[in-house]
Amino acid sequence: MSPLTILLVVEASAIGLILLGAPARRVSLVAAGVNFLLSLWIYAQFPSGIGGWHFVENHSWIALGALPEIRYHVGVDGISLPLVLLTTLVTLAAIWVSPTQIKRAGEFYSYLLLLSLGALGAFVSLDLFFFYAFHEFALIPTFLLIGIWGTENRQFVSLQLTLYLGLGSLVLLAGIIALLGVLPAEARTFDIPRLTEYLRDNPISPRQQLVPFALLAAGFGTLVSLFPFHSWAPFGYASAPAPAAMLHAGVLKKFGLYGLLRIAIPLLPGGAEAWKPWILALLLGNVLFVGLTTIAQKELPAMLGFSSVMHMGYLFLGLMCWNALGVSGVVLLMVAHGLSAALLFAVAGEVRERAGEISFAELGGLARRMPFVAVAFLVGSFASVGVPGLANFPGELLIFFGAWKSQPLITAVVIWGIVISAVYQLRAVRSVFYGDLPQHLAETVDVEGSKRIPYALLMAALLILGIWPGTLLGVVGPGVKEFLSLY
Repeated sequence: MSPLTILLVVEASAIGLILLGAPARRVSLVAAGVNFLLSLWIYAQFPSGIGGWHFVENHSWIALGALPEIRYHVGVDGISLPLVLLTTLVTLAAIWVSPTQIKRAGEFYSYLLLLSLGALGAFVSLDLFFFYAFHEFALIPTFLLIGIWGTENRQFVSLQLTLYLGLGSLVLLAGIIALLGVLPAEARTFDIPRLTEYLRDNPISPRQQLVPFALLAAGFGTLVSLFPFHSWAPFGYASAPAPAAMLHAGVLKKFGLYGLLRIAIPLLPGGAEAWKPWILALLLGNVLFVGLTTIAQKELPAMLGFSSVMHMGYLFLGLMCWNALGVSGVVLLMVAHGLSAALLFAVAGEVRERAGEISFAELGGLARRMPFVAVAFLVGSFASVGVPGLANFPGELLIFFGAWKSQPLITAVVIWGIVISAVYQLRAVRSVFYGDLPQHLAETVDVEGSKRIPYALLMAALLILGIWPGTLLGVVGPGVKEFLSLY
């Protein structure tokens, strides 16, 4: 059995135990901790400097004759392994920061584990059916976590989220069907490596690629909040309980980017080239329009939600340049953004829970009462801005260097996003943690004891990847080079 299958079995077993009445928080923490350690072992065993798929498991699941065979086929390469590591770490942190006392705890922790299970399954799947199905499984607990445990706007927000992401998933499904539809009957398969090999040797005409790529780009783009299909994300994250926001913004949102990187662009390069000017224009909307909107926000969770959407513009720029520097930067920045977003949403949850306020006008001076939380927010904010020494910086740098070769004008405009992000992020630091301490916050208490561990893990990961990006680039680089050499 592949260790990747064990990752899935551990979380599925934990859900089963919780449904049978086992202590929900304890079982979830143990399962998340086991998976995090197992993912570190997988990383340690991953062949250094070698591309290709590793830890592969491949079994027939359904063979209906008229339809392509569906297989349980999993594996990781230098692109997907970092996302597996990200998923297990953020899952552990999200479960650890969850309230110890919460209504319907069994359901709450089961949904968190199911969300994580769906993300893990999507990142390791080498079969298009399971790739799509695992993501759909992860969307269901997202809706429920917001609808049941969200803030006062949870009903409207969960409905909006359902409509946007449901429609995005349907468009994505149509794109997958359209992709298979342009292939001859004997070449139709859900197997991603086989599809890659066939289309490398038998490319379809650029004209035939236009519609499938447009559908895939629209579907994946909606799931990753590409402008203007982004409005579900900021308020969804603002209304979600902190652990759900950590997992969706930090992990599941990367599914759309991963899908573009793994499927849409490499399998349909002619379509990608034809639609590139449109995507470049839309990503400017993420960076400039959404960035300026972020500055105008007056509440901490909403600001973080818009900030997460804004940073997707950098990642789309790296994808559109499609060279080794840019794509390596995309993988590194996906991990870095996931870590920093998870850390910031965790802090926002602590502020909401302990101070009882989220409005900048009602906050201030909390560094006196919550020094540890203030440090965590500073680290997350500096990482989000792209300060050297933290993980986002090398990822953004690689993207900008890679994109400058083919899109110097667009890159010069996107770089101004760093200035915009510095404005809103430093404003949040000042408004929440510095200045006068309002009287109603005088009794606020800091995070203490073992509750500090998940914050320390996320901060340590941001520092390690910022100071020593080769920790991941040694895996990512060879994987990206071999991947791009196929096209």
